[in-house]
Amino acid sequence: MQEYSTIAAVDLGSNSFRLQIVRIVDDQLYPLDSLKETVRLASGLSADKKLDDAAQGRAIACLKRFNERLRDLPPGAVRAVGTNTFRVVKNAQQFLADAEAALGFPIDVIAGREEARLIYVGVSHGLPPSAVKRLVVDIGGGSTECIIGEGYQPHEMESLYMGCVNFTQRFFADGKITKSAIQQAELAARAEAQSIAANFVAGHWTEAIGSSGTARALADVLQQNGWGDGGITAQGLEKLRGLLIKAGDVKNLVVPGLQADRIPVLPGGFAIMAGVFAEFEIENMIVAGGALREGVLYDLLGRFHHHDQRDLTVTHFMSRYHVDAKQAARVEALAINLLEQAGGQNENNLEMASHLLAWAARLHETGISIAHAGYHKHSAYILANADMPGFSKLDQARLSLLVRAHRGSLAKVAREQTLVDADWELIAILRLAVLLCRNRRDLEHGAISFQRKPSKVKLTLAPQWLAENPLSEYLLQDEIKQWKAISRELAVVFS
Repeated sequence: MQEYSTIAAVDLGSNSFRLQIVRIVDDQLYPLDSLKETVRLASGLSADKKLDDAAQGRAIACLKRFNERLRDLPPGAVRAVGTNTFRVVKNAQQFLADAEAALGFPIDVIAGREEARLIYVGVSHGLPPSAVKRLVVDIGGGSTECIIGEGYQPHEMESLYMGCVNFTQRFFADGKITKSAIQQAELAARAEAQSIAANFVAGHWTEAIGSSGTARALADVLQQNGWGDGGITAQGLEKLRGLLIKAGDVKNLVVPGLQADRIPVLPGGFAIMAGVFAEFEIENMIVAGGALREGVLYDLLGRFHHHDQRDLTVTHFMSRYHVDAKQAARVEALAINLLEQAGGQNENNLEMASHLLAWAARLHETGISIAHAGYHKHSAYILANADMPGFSKLDQARLSLLVRAHRGSLAKVAREQTLVDADWELIAILRLAVLLCRNRRDLEHGAISFQRKPSKVKLTLAPQWLAENPLSEYLLQDEIKQWKAISRELAVVFS
C-alpha cells in the first residue's frame, strides 16, 4: 500500500463527529489539526430506527465543512468510519450516499466489535507500555464498547447497545433528573453489562481505563468538585449521583470546566458508567486520551507497513476453517495475474481490487468445513456474518458477494445484486481462476492471457492446453453459457 506523510481519520459517532489529521515521522503520529462537532446523530433516530431530516441535515452540513479541510488529501490517506447509528439506521443507503458525497471520501460502517478493536488500538498506543491486563470502557453516543487486552493486543471485545444519547432520550427525555429515573437507567445499564460480565468482571483484568467524551466529562466533574484527581472512582460516582438528583434538571447543572455540549447527555452517560462500575466491580478507573480515531490512524499506518489487520484476520480464518493453503495460493496467484493483464481499473481501485481478489481466493473454500455441497454459499454466509477484525461492513459484504459468485448460477447473482462492470470483472477473474485450478495442481501462467471489455471478457489459452485439459475445456463451455444467460460474453480462444 502506498505510504503518505499526512493521514486523517474521521470518527462519525452517534454524539459527535470528529476529524483528526496527523503527520507521520519515523512511524510516530504528530497531530496537525483536529475538528469536532456535536451532531447528536442518535437523537434523530425514530422508534422504527429511521433517521429524521434534521439529524441528516446536521450531519451533511458538518461533513461539508470537514470536506474543506480534507479535500487536498489523497483517498488512501483518509479513512472515515461510521459507528452505532450508521449500523442501526434503516434508511441508511441514501443517507450514506449523501454523507459520502458531502465528505468526499468513502465511509466505512464498522461492526461493534471492530469498533471495540480500534478503540483499544487507540487507547493502548496512548498509554505507557504495560504487561498487565487492561479493561477499556468507551461510552459513546449510541453504544458502549468493552475490551480486555494486553499491550497492543485486544483479547475480549464486546459492544453493548447503550450510549449517552439514547440513554438520555430514554430516561431523561424532558431534562428532568429524578432519583427514580437514575435508578431505572442504572438498572438498565447493569442489565446490558450483565450479559458480558462473566468475562469482564474484576479478576479478569488489573487496570480499568475509560476513553472518549463521557469518561473525560465524568472525570472532569469529579475533579472540579474535589471528588477525584483526574480519574473516576466508585465513591466519586456515588457523590455525583447525589449532585445530579439535587440539581433535578440538566438546566440546573453548572459545572466549571465542563463543556456545555456535554451537559445535556451527562445523566445518560453517568448512568451507564455507574452501571458498568457496579456490574464489573470496578473501584478506580483512569482516563485515557486515545480512542477510536487514534485507533483508525494507527490501523491505517499499519497497512502502509504491511501489518494489515485484515491480512491477519484472513490468515486466522484459513486456519480456523481448515482451508487448503496450497490451493488458495494457486487460485490467488492466477487471479492476481489475470487482474494485472486486464487493466482498466484506476490506481486506487486496482489496489482494493487486488486485496479483494487475494482475500476471496484465500477464503473461497471456508464453507467446505461445513459441507461440500453448496460450499460457496456457506463460505459467503460466514464472511458476511462473522466478526472479521479490520474489515468494514462494506468490505465484508463485497468479499462475501465475490465468494458467493465464484461458482454456481450467475443468473441468481444478477437477480440478487446490482453490480457494475468492475464487479463483474472480479467475479469473472475469480471464477476462471478457481475453474482453471480445479485439478489442484500448479498452473503455467504463461499459457494464459486475459482481456476485458465492457460486458465482455476474453480468455486465451495455448493450443496444447486443450488436449491436456479436456475436463477444464468442458467446464469452460458451461461457463460460457453462464455468462450468456446474463447477457454478458465470455470468449475462450485457443491460439
